[in-house]
Amino acid sequence: MTDQTKIALVTGASRGLGFHLAEALAPHYHIVAVAKTTGALEELDDRIKAKGGQATLAPMDVTNVDAMAHLCRGIYDRWGHLDLWAHTAVYAQLLSPADHMDPKDFDRTMNTNVMATGKLIPMIAPLLNMGETRADALFFDDAHAGEKFYGAYGASKAAQIAMARSWHAETKDSTKAPRVHVLTPAPMPTATRARFYPGEAKDGLAHPKDEAARLLKEAGIL
Repeated sequence: MTDQTKIALVTGASRGLGFHLAEALAPHYHIVAVAKTTGALEELDDRIKAKGGQATLAPMDVTNVDAMAHLCRGIYDRWGHLDLWAHTAVYAQLLSPADHMDPKDFDRTMNTNVMATGKLIPMIAPLLNMGETRADALFFDDAHAGEKFYGAYGASKAAQIAMARSWHAETKDSTKAPRVHVLTPAPMPTATRARFYPGEAKDGLAHPKDEAARLLKEAGIL
């Protein structure tokens, strides 16, 4: 039997924008929070419970296809659908000239930002098609393609967002398929940005909590 509780999957929920999106979505949605860091997920769970919401914690790596497939099956068995997917999981390779990119970091960047996204979309899309109302999928642009020292990260985000924009173009006229949103956060003092700008002053950067609220409003979610 399908349970029509509103369900939101947040991939990359342990910190930064993903953490605050998950918190903002509760208690309007039951949050399925995916991240590798168990302690940070438990902190998120405490924050969600304090707001009167509920969460299911899934400590796993989005690049683990078998684990993510098992999670999707579990979502289907328990609720029968998803109402929202916010994909914030990202890996940022340290800035470097293109001819000095670390091969292991390059592989991790592409696996997390491109390969995982390409495997998750077909895996999660059916769940987004099963609810009584039209669902939403959120992606977050960070355009640096072609900028010096951003070879790996810039290329990976460009590829990820290209997939999202294609999905948007394919579904925008549908009344059943999910609404696919590509949103652009303001610069925030996140761990990702700290890898690019170590020691940067936080004055003038947007707080992820404020950006989460703004982006959800922009997408017409809350």
